[in-house]
Amino acid sequence: MAQPLPALSRRRLLRGLLAAAAVTALPSAGALARAADPLTRELPGTGEALPRVGLGSWITFNVGDDPVLLEECTAVMAAFFAAGGRLIDSSPMYGSSQATIGHALERLEAVDRVYAADKVWTSSPAEGPAQIEASRRAWGVPRFDLLQVHNLLGWEGHLETLQAMKAAGEVRHLGITTSHGRRHEELERIMRRAPLDSVQLTYNIVDREAESRLLPLARERGIGVIANRPFQRKRLIRRLAGKPLPPWAAEIGATTWAQFILKFIISHPAITCAIPATTRVDHVRENLAAAREPLPDDAMRRRMADHVRGL
Repeated sequence: MAQPLPALSRRRLLRGLLAAAAVTALPSAGALARAADPLTRELPGTGEALPRVGLGSWITFNVGDDPVLLEECTAVMAAFFAAGGRLIDSSPMYGSSQATIGHALERLEAVDRVYAADKVWTSSPAEGPAQIEASRRAWGVPRFDLLQVHNLLGWEGHLETLQAMKAAGEVRHLGITTSHGRRHEELERIMRRAPLDSVQLTYNIVDREAESRLLPLARERGIGVIANRPFQRKRLIRRLAGKPLPPWAAEIGATTWAQFILKFIISHPAITCAIPATTRVDHVRENLAAAREPLPDDAMRRRMADHVRGL
């Protein structure tokens, strides 16, 4: 006689079935027709218009071979594409996240829909090409759209590699990243001297150090900016949870704190897109909905920042 499943196993099985059903119910990414695409902004000088909200994968997609969690991540990516999303960001530092993305892209037949952004993360420039190739195979894409030097690690040697790859047509765009407000002075020096298509840095409604020098410099130099840690890895959302949105948030179409924060970020003229990470389908839909009109003007942005500062 078969033994009954433990409660935890039953819950995991149910989660997997629900995630699989969510994926199955959606058409392939190539067949999706969207009534309202998100707002886009051009990556300066490239002609590439990117939706202003993308998808990060740090921690959330590091699920290994767990079939239930793989299905949940696939459902998140299906909802992301259905809502008009394109840019997905990962790194070899992010555990199994690259393989998770590759699994979902294959399952959804979405390789042609994604703007694939990854990173090189090794102190040895000589090891960069092999790492990049391993990442490409994990994603299952013919080439990356954007390759970035992760956290400035070995940046001079890696940028030489990426520039050669770009010249050979092996990558479309190149950039460099930092996070948590670290090494802004060094990033500024690199932005002034190196030919970059984009930089990635931390920017949100409370972490605004980049406004003083880096964001104006990006506009001056024609460099795109990808905003990471938009919610401070949930810490900002938790801080605001339970507090009501101000009634005037309706003027910018924000119905949740997540949308309020994202609209603040993507309305800055230097920001190309923000890359929140999530494991939930409802959250990815909520995030993409923030990339629609109306967006706040300068006066509203000041009001938003002042309000959050006072909470």
